[in-house]
Amino acid sequence: MYLPRMSLMLFHLLALVFCYQASRYTDEIDKQALLEFQSNLSENSRVVLASWNDSLAVCKWTGVVCGHKHKRVTASDLSGMKLTGVISPSIGNLSFLKSLSLADNSLHGSIPLEVGKLFSLQHLNLSKNILGGVIPLGISNCSALLTNDVSYNNLEHEVPSEQGSLPLLVLLSLHGNYLHGKFPASFGNLTSLQKLDVEGNYMTGEIPDSMSRLTQMKFLQLARNKFSGFFPHAICNLSSLQFLSITRNSFSGKLRLDVDKLFPNIQEIFLSLNDFEGEIPVTLANITSLRRFEIAENQMTGSISSSFGRLKNMEVLVLSHNSLGSYSSRDLGFLSSLSNCTQLQSLNVGYNRLGGDLPLCIANLSNQLTYLSLEGNSISGSIPLDIGNLEILRAFNVEQNLLTGELPSSLGKLSRLERLHLQSNMLAGNIPSFFGNLTMIAQLYLYDNTFMGSIPSSLRNCSNLLFLGMDFNMLRGSIPRELMEVRSLVYLNISYNNLTGQFPSEVGKLVNLVQLDVSHNQLSGNIPQTLGSCLCMEELELNGNLFEGTIIDPSGLRNLRFLDLSNNNLTGPIPVYVVNYSSIQYLNLSVNNLEGPVPVEVTYLYFTQVSIFGNRNLCGGIPELHLKPCSVQKKVVIGIGVGVTLVLVSILAIIFLCWFKKRSKNNRASNGETMDFLPLYERVRYKELHNATGGFSMGNIIGSGNFGVVYKASLGLENRAVAIKVLNLKKHGAAKSFIAECEALKGLRHRNLVKLVTACSSIDYKGNEFRSLVYEFMPNGSLDMWLHQEGTSDTSRPLTLLERFNIAIDLASVLDYLHVNSHDPIAHCDIKPSNVLLDDDLTAHVSDFGLARLLHNLDQESYLNQLSSAGVRGTIGYAAPEYGMGGQPSIYGDVYSFGVLLLEMFTGKRPTDELFGGNVTLHSYTESAFPGRVLDIADRLLLHRGLRVGFPAAECLTMVLEVGLRCCEEFPTNRLTMSEAIKELFSIRRRFFKARITARS
Repeated sequence: MYLPRMSLMLFHLLALVFCYQASRYTDEIDKQALLEFQSNLSENSRVVLASWNDSLAVCKWTGVVCGHKHKRVTASDLSGMKLTGVISPSIGNLSFLKSLSLADNSLHGSIPLEVGKLFSLQHLNLSKNILGGVIPLGISNCSALLTNDVSYNNLEHEVPSEQGSLPLLVLLSLHGNYLHGKFPASFGNLTSLQKLDVEGNYMTGEIPDSMSRLTQMKFLQLARNKFSGFFPHAICNLSSLQFLSITRNSFSGKLRLDVDKLFPNIQEIFLSLNDFEGEIPVTLANITSLRRFEIAENQMTGSISSSFGRLKNMEVLVLSHNSLGSYSSRDLGFLSSLSNCTQLQSLNVGYNRLGGDLPLCIANLSNQLTYLSLEGNSISGSIPLDIGNLEILRAFNVEQNLLTGELPSSLGKLSRLERLHLQSNMLAGNIPSFFGNLTMIAQLYLYDNTFMGSIPSSLRNCSNLLFLGMDFNMLRGSIPRELMEVRSLVYLNISYNNLTGQFPSEVGKLVNLVQLDVSHNQLSGNIPQTLGSCLCMEELELNGNLFEGTIIDPSGLRNLRFLDLSNNNLTGPIPVYVVNYSSIQYLNLSVNNLEGPVPVEVTYLYFTQVSIFGNRNLCGGIPELHLKPCSVQKKVVIGIGVGVTLVLVSILAIIFLCWFKKRSKNNRASNGETMDFLPLYERVRYKELHNATGGFSMGNIIGSGNFGVVYKASLGLENRAVAIKVLNLKKHGAAKSFIAECEALKGLRHRNLVKLVTACSSIDYKGNEFRSLVYEFMPNGSLDMWLHQEGTSDTSRPLTLLERFNIAIDLASVLDYLHVNSHDPIAHCDIKPSNVLLDDDLTAHVSDFGLARLLHNLDQESYLNQLSSAGVRGTIGYAAPEYGMGGQPSIYGDVYSFGVLLLEMFTGKRPTDELFGGNVTLHSYTESAFPGRVLDIADRLLLHRGLRVGFPAAECLTMVLEVGLRCCEEFPTNRLTMSEAIKELFSIRRRFFKARITARS
């Protein structure tokens, strides 16, 4: 008995030794795997993980958790430790690992394939890093995986279908990456899935029917992708949903009327920024659990039902930017029912078709209400006297309505108010002093009303005020010095009022001010030099006042981009420092009493936007400014004699050269050389053009026009990309077009003109006369291609609203240059989208000057000859009406064409659209939509691309379309000038895109 007992004890002892040795071996594997992970991190990251060393057991290392029995690493949580570096493939050796979290770091590189070796892994969180590459297929081997979060990284390519082979997966988040391709049908196999988030990617196509099998789904987020099709049928089977977001896609169709039966337990629904239409289902009110419903920026119609009042748990209701209502007195009836929604925090029904008087009941809405937006409708009446009952209101937006009357004193009780938008109404009375009680206010917009009286000094108490707009009112008196104590101000606009007196010198205290506009008042005295202390200033408009004295020294305003001092009584010279900053993009000193020579430094501004007309005593400067020469005192008679001699010698030399050129003209033509009226351009022979275009092969054709064909080619040793326009000289008027274009372009320099590289007048290989124009190549084609994507365009997306503004300003800028600032005034005579070309960054360049005319050379006889040979100038739909009646080419004709083009850019309709005919034109079509239906005529591609939620699209489009209408008035003298159009477009763009405007001319 004794020996067998001893043998058994020895067996157990050996087993323990073996297990111990095996444990030591496997522990060493975990240790080496973690140390290798550490070695792939940056030096600073290794300091964070300093405990990872031999002095401590692995299980005591930072962020490491081990099992109680086998002491193997089962979890690692290193989230939020600011780690940088790459994830080592050694991570796959942690074979007992059940949970891995590396979230909220700065890890880069790719997710290692070895993650697929972690067969025990249940939780994987790699979110909020900068990981790139593809989602590794190996993750599908982790069959025990319950949660997989790789959100907020730089992952690319398609989502592998293998991701659908994880039957236990409960959470999958791919949010905020660069994934594209279609939604994997294999996701329908994830039958345990409760949360799926693919928001913020580039996935396309329709949602597959296989999704209907995910009956456990509670949270589904598909927002901000490129999904399309009708409201996904598969989603309608997910009755367990509590959260649904499909915002900012291209879903369309109508909402199901039985929505309450489809989603009986849903709490939050986000459908904004799609193409849904029809009425909002009344049955929504049967979903008692609903807390948040958003369907902004769609095409919903009908009335807003009072049944919303039954949703007592409703916290957020957003119905803005649709076509709800009928401009009738019944439209606002739903507001009274919402008083039952005692949890309501945010209500936004702005930019619809709501009419009628603003009901008193809005003062009885929930005492939890923080955001109330009714803007962009046709609501009349006055603001209720008891509006102060909404004690915790932070934003009250009722701009762009028809409100009248004075502001109620109870507004002063809204001490938590941060945004008060009352602009563009018909409100009257004095601006109340109780605004001083709104100490939290950050945005106060009162412009475009009929407020009278003075600016209250109590505004000094608004220490958080950032934006203050009181322009376009009837304010009188002086600017209170107390206003200059609001040092938080970033934007101050009090233009277009009747303010008098001097501008307070204390303005220098506004050190954060970026934009200041006090234009079109009756301010007098000197411009305060303390403005130079406003170091953040970018836009300064003091025009249209009675300021006198000299121009301020803006040497401290290093960020100044826009300076308008026009229409004052300023005297003295133009200081060099005014034009000595490359940051300035717009300078207007016109209509003053400035005198003396124009600094030569103004040259660089000439290429963007500068105006100095109306100063009779200015002289000199660049020739294009058309100023009288500065007088030179006679100092040394000998010097004058030498100068006269040099002039005579120069004249003789020019005469000789002209004679020589005329004598050798035929010789040069036979040798295939360029014409000499473009002396600054490189010469090019017919042979070079022939070779560069492959013998003018059809494969190189990129366009055609009335007088020829355009080829793409590469010229010179640098292989410069060019566009070669070859004239068809058999076509009547082609030769004149060639000469007109050369004459028009040879002395022009502007960033928004297509650059003419050279011109060739020669003989081709068959002995025929050959003429061509060589331009700089524009890689993004014509504006016409971008506006009308009809299956022939290479563009992949529509232009955004901001991009269209930038292009419009580019065009207005170059037309103003041609009309006013070029050496000789030029009328282009054929402004249309196909003649506007776009470069790499979508900067616009005007091309095709074949119909252009130098206005000072156009006498009556040449004009009549021109009509007989060329017919009506321009293109049908864009040509001014006076051209059809024999009118002479003029800058007014260009303004008309620009106006038509502006309407086309923002409505998406060509002036020759089949919709128009008889008395219906693009102009009348647009005019008929004012002021309340501009969204109905706007380009639909424009309204759903690149606009932030809550963007006031109707207001913005109304203003820009009005510019277009004013440019294409029937009578030429009623049209805006291009200078005025630029100012309007600049102003609109600054107003709606302050944070996104890039440096453009």
